[in-house]
Amino acid sequence: MASYIPRIVDRELDALLADLPALAIEGPRGVGKTTSAVRRAAAVFRLDDPGQLEVVAADLSRLDAGEGTIVIDEWQRFPAVWDHVRRRVDEGAPPGRYLLTGSAVPAQAPAHTGAGRIVAIRMRPLSLAERGLADPTVSLGLLLSGARPPLAGSATLGLREYVEEILASGLPGIRHLLGRSRRAQLDGYLARVVDHDFAEQGLRVRRPATLRGWLTAYAAATATTASYATLLGAAHPGAASWPAKTTTAAYRDVLSRLWLLDPVPGWLPGRGHLSRLTQAPKHHLADPALSARLLGADEGALLRGMPAAPAAPRDGTLLGALFESLVTMSLRVYAQAHEATVHHLRTKDGRHEVDLIIERADHRILAVEVKLGGVTDGHDVRHLTWLAHEIGEDLLDAIVVTAGREAYRRADGVGVVPAALLGA
Repeated sequence: MASYIPRIVDRELDALLADLPALAIEGPRGVGKTTSAVRRAAAVFRLDDPGQLEVVAADLSRLDAGEGTIVIDEWQRFPAVWDHVRRRVDEGAPPGRYLLTGSAVPAQAPAHTGAGRIVAIRMRPLSLAERGLADPTVSLGLLLSGARPPLAGSATLGLREYVEEILASGLPGIRHLLGRSRRAQLDGYLARVVDHDFAEQGLRVRRPATLRGWLTAYAAATATTASYATLLGAAHPGAASWPAKTTTAAYRDVLSRLWLLDPVPGWLPGRGHLSRLTQAPKHHLADPALSARLLGADEGALLRGMPAAPAAPRDGTLLGALFESLVTMSLRVYAQAHEATVHHLRTKDGRHEVDLIIERADHRILAVEVKLGGVTDGHDVRHLTWLAHEIGEDLLDAIVVTAGREAYRRADGVGVVPAALLGA
């Protein structure tokens, strides 16, 4: 407990537990769900322990003993737990009674969705702000207020440090490791997905190399909207026959249930603006460190401008894509704290695109471009300027997130914010 890294989602958990009887923390394996949940527990049932699973399966009423918050860890191992908790909520369970954690959506869904009874909360890997690299001086919440505050602060991180953060992972159990130990842990994580987690989801992988190839192609397409057909061709270049579409669709389905795919959906404006937008998602894995490891990208290769292999249709370097993925992951953590959603914008003709659109419930937005360089010029903000003209007052603010050192506002009002200085 002494080494616990406080999470931004902790505030959301505490606020909701005070009023709601049942919450479910969702996210990929190793992200920290159990650690956060156990800190709030009066009793813990770990269903990945065969002994505890056997006891719960024999007598579900054991989940109701005592007082305080009951944590049910890896509930998907025995989906009947979900329906049991839902029934107890219907019967009047008090606030903060149940806290479920799950590293996967079960292949066989519970009888009831839990809608209106069990509220799901997403936990992602550690954001840049949670890693303690700098004292954030720019609040996403203030940017979303529309106040257009002055921006200030100086970051000590440079390009090399951001590369290290991409490779280090935001998974708490991995990021403290160095060199070969870290690579071995990331390799083991990916091997478990291919060799073990798919089987737990009820899908037998006949050719693990094919699945690994598809995952690698997905990693290479990070921060692009490449079609799945393009990914398939990249995964099996020159192959006489590709895996069946049903096979790759099954891959996507299982990887999504394991919370390993974290695509950013296209933006659907809520006020009728910009009708000619593509809805294709931008591809991201849950942690850019996994993408880098799949592609065999180390610090030297990224700093030298290594292209992605297999090739993906993109402008710029692999490092630029992975930096965007790191920033996107962090912004999703901050946006969730403010009940905002994250999208991207791209017109169907490809003439205009904005890396990230952060939308409030009233459909007003913060527009974000992500640029690896430390200097921001008119070319970098041209899409933000276009968007401001198109939607007017619905644009709360516009910023460029960079790997630079200083936070400031340009003369045209666009903010420039080093990634390490941005927080919730």
